[in-house]
Amino acid sequence: MSQRERVAIIGAGLMGHGIAQLFAVAGHPVAITDVSNEALASARDRVRSNLRRAGADPAPADAIESCQSLERAVADAQLVIEAAPEDLDLKRRLFGRLGEAAPAEAILASNTSVMSIGEIGRDAVDPGRVVGTHFWNPPYLIPLVEVVQAAATRIEIVQRVMSILASAGKAPVHVRRDIPGFVGNRLQHALWREAISLVEHGVCDAEAVDAVVRQSFGLRLPVLGPLENADLVGLDLTLAIHEYVLPHLERSPGPSPLLRELVASGELGAKTGRGFGRWDADRIEATQQRLFAQLSGALSRQPNDLEGA
Repeated sequence: MSQRERVAIIGAGLMGHGIAQLFAVAGHPVAITDVSNEALASARDRVRSNLRRAGADPAPADAIESCQSLERAVADAQLVIEAAPEDLDLKRRLFGRLGEAAPAEAILASNTSVMSIGEIGRDAVDPGRVVGTHFWNPPYLIPLVEVVQAAATRIEIVQRVMSILASAGKAPVHVRRDIPGFVGNRLQHALWREAISLVEHGVCDAEAVDAVVRQSFGLRLPVLGPLENADLVGLDLTLAIHEYVLPHLERSPGPSPLLRELVASGELGAKTGRGFGRWDADRIEATQQRLFAQLSGALSRQPNDLEGA
């Protein structure tokens, strides 16, 4: 096997260490850095834990190089992936530094889940080599990566990063317009907006909303996308349903008052013990284990529909 590209990860948090893991497992030389010494120091241990839980060899964790400085991490990188907090000013500053510190031919990628890639790369020396690579959590399990092309991004950069991702076992899709939320989060949060609205207006409680999704159309989603489903049931039926139901769906341009109320009262979900439901340590652990088992099992049974996309 030829030498794989050297990858640098900026940020060793939830997403950063997971992205480092997937590239290390795929045989890439990987460097990781973080402004938090604690996050950086624990990154390899977290990777080892992930691999052991999956019954995999933990050795790739040892090959991840921890770097105290951004400049050291990116000095020889061919692909740099920023996985810093979702703060636009912070990301702009980082890409300004990356444009100076990384080799001139390096791809500069952001793992932002919603922010404009063009805005993030605005202050880079060469915005043409800035691209979005939106991984999903956990990045070492979920195949999809949204590769987002900003107005300035050169198409050869998109093609290169998609090739690297595919060779590492990911399923990249090309998002041709740099719009807020890209594809996945626009779909996901449209669903969440309607789900919260149903609870807010007393149609049902949160447990019922989740049960309806899990036990009905949610069962089809791993093997049947929404547009495939529309084709199968017939676009004439789809049109008739839309004519009737769309005027009744939530269309507010801002967050739900119920969501604002929960956040204002400090009810932030699992991290505080209460949100739409009540959470304790046992429920959190059981939910995480259920999710891991579902993802691991589903991915072992399913072919990669997006391979080579």
